[in-house]
Amino acid sequence: MPAFFFTPDSPVHAKLLIDAIMRQTTVLIAQLSSTAGIRAPLSHLADEVFLNLSRELEDQGVSRKVVADMFGMALRGYQRRTQRLRESQTEDGKTLWQAVIEYLLGAGQVTRASLLNRFSHDDPEALAAVLSDLVRSGLVSKTGTGASVVFSPTPEEARKLLAREGKEETISSMVWLDVCHHPKTTCADCRARLALDIEFVERAVNRLCQEGQLSRLDDGSLVAAAIVIPVGAKEGWEVAVLDHFQAVAGAIAAKLRLGALQSAATETTGGGTLNFEVSPRHPLRERVYNLLAEARQKTDELWDAVEAENARNPILEDEVERVVFYFGQFKKSGETD
Repeated sequence: MPAFFFTPDSPVHAKLLIDAIMRQTTVLIAQLSSTAGIRAPLSHLADEVFLNLSRELEDQGVSRKVVADMFGMALRGYQRRTQRLRESQTEDGKTLWQAVIEYLLGAGQVTRASLLNRFSHDDPEALAAVLSDLVRSGLVSKTGTGASVVFSPTPEEARKLLAREGKEETISSMVWLDVCHHPKTTCADCRARLALDIEFVERAVNRLCQEGQLSRLDDGSLVAAAIVIPVGAKEGWEVAVLDHFQAVAGAIAAKLRLGALQSAATETTGGGTLNFEVSPRHPLRERVYNLLAEARQKTDELWDAVEAENARNPILEDEVERVVFYFGQFKKSGETD
């Protein structure tokens, strides 16, 4: 079977690969944010990508000076930005965003001068950026101009309504998937990975436990039944997309960690991409278009057989080998796709 798996072997190739992945990911995010009339808030995205990427690089042993250089920033500027996003200098253990919203919720209406005085140890520009984000997100309102500006938190019931609207099914599916991927996890760990409010996570967990998709162990940790999004299902498409994306990204990351410059047919980690060129009169066109259906039928049959065997002879958790298999297809309407 013709296949390839590109591993960058030079800084130039690496930059081209990263740029291409970022462009394609941006296209995917744009499509997701506009699907079915959804208007997903994106104002936090740049800061969240920066923070998560910088944390991951540092966790891999890259020094802060090198990470700062990778972002094209001076070390001091990099440290100031990560400190703003990671933790308030005024209140330990909280991000500046979290500290500001909690202060506003407790104090009610607050002037800009009072906020500057309350968070005097934090960067004024960072504080202004957080306030602007809170106003754009609808969590805070602003009245007045200049020195007389007053900030007020959105009432609690209105905030909850905004948070709940259209999200319950999606949150339940994503929590279920997260527990599937992280057996014996906790609500707190699940909340941290999904960046959701703990109230929504706990509500989803309770619902899933009642419906039988999740169960609590004696120590309070969670385990999940296998998650299946049936073909043609009208709900749960979000979690199916996330599961597929995680599988593809995870396979690429695992391959890169191996450091291999080429793939072998017998390898258990990697992927392959095939492009078929056919026409309406091509003798093999029907076989090409039936390929996914045939692959799905074979994998479903094998999955059912494995699940039945595991039900008869359960596998100990420390002996489990989880094999992720992903596949997909799409028809290009033109070379610009």
